[in-house]
Amino acid sequence: MNAGRTIFSQLMDFLPRDAFHRCVQRYNGNYKVKTFSCFDQYLAMTFAQLTGRESLRDIEVCLRAFGPKMYHAGFRCKRISRNTLANANQMRPWQIYADFAQHLIATATELYADTDLGFDLDNTIYALDSTTIDLCLALFGWATFRRAKAAVKMHTLLNLKGSIPEFLHVSEGSVHEVNILDDLPILPSAIYLLDRGYMDYARLFKLHQAGAFFVTRARTNTRFQRMDSHPIDKSTGLVCDQTIRLKNYYVAKYYPDQLRRVRYHDPQTGNQLVFLTNLFHVPALTIAMLYRSRWQVELFFKWIKQHLIIKRFLGTSPNAVKTQIWIAVSVYVLVAIIKKQLAPERNLYTLLQVLSLSLFEKIPILQAFSPTQYITQHDEDDNQLTLFEL
Repeated sequence: MNAGRTIFSQLMDFLPRDAFHRCVQRYNGNYKVKTFSCFDQYLAMTFAQLTGRESLRDIEVCLRAFGPKMYHAGFRCKRISRNTLANANQMRPWQIYADFAQHLIATATELYADTDLGFDLDNTIYALDSTTIDLCLALFGWATFRRAKAAVKMHTLLNLKGSIPEFLHVSEGSVHEVNILDDLPILPSAIYLLDRGYMDYARLFKLHQAGAFFVTRARTNTRFQRMDSHPIDKSTGLVCDQTIRLKNYYVAKYYPDQLRRVRYHDPQTGNQLVFLTNLFHVPALTIAMLYRSRWQVELFFKWIKQHLIIKRFLGTSPNAVKTQIWIAVSVYVLVAIIKKQLAPERNLYTLLQVLSLSLFEKIPILQAFSPTQYITQHDEDDNQLTLFEL
């Protein structure tokens, strides 16, 4: 990398510009735009995500402070006004940034395809869950949730290899999680880890018929008929491993095939957990360990809420909210790509902290990410007077 270029400019080199422009052309995003293009909008919002700017005025003041460095960072507009950015977030289709994020997700998925999860399985493993982002009802009246509160939900399908969100849907807070199973892209032979909020036997049977596998928690009132029992090693925490059929008339009608029921005693919490799955070809302990790995999606939600700007929004319209969320996701995936290619020994948190403080520094990006140890050297022949004689 050229040492005369800013880190922000070098970072943007990892963006596939052609793919971005195709997304813009697909939705006619630059229609009647004279100066502040969709790419300028993306750069400004990416700057806000990487540096933690929480308001339009913050973005305007900080970018104007850099003056000529903005041009060398990739911006083609001379000055950015908060009104211009607010209008762009409200009017330009959020699908532009959703499609571009999906392009980055495909790249990251290929990079992390060789990640070892420790399960000795060739299947792609996904964790599905949602997180609720609370909003002000007076400002976000469209985001229906409760009587006195507004919210949006991020429904996320996380690929455990690299923690890459391969599917993301933003909805009003009132939308129940189970409805997302209707829109979920089903990959045959993949394993989907679901919590009890997604317990719908008709939808699970569709997933089963599509050739995919699922692991979920059983409800306490589940009625079943035991068809067979399998030997287990109780020293591992397993209590039972059974093949069952659902007994309730309507439930059995929705899911007429056999299921596997695994009861596991968690030694860390002391809780007894009961899992239902259509995975019959793996050890029973693997079922419990698979469900435990579902916690990665919770860590993903916690990480992006702590380190990216998705809890405070720079606009109140649905388009502005979805634009900001999708750009935040694309920034997360971009940092994951850079981590894999430039600094595999560093974690995402470290890279994000380095970027937040050095975006407009003119040093090679590899130098910024290298774990340099600084050693203070003392010159014996310096001219500094000695305060104390030893």
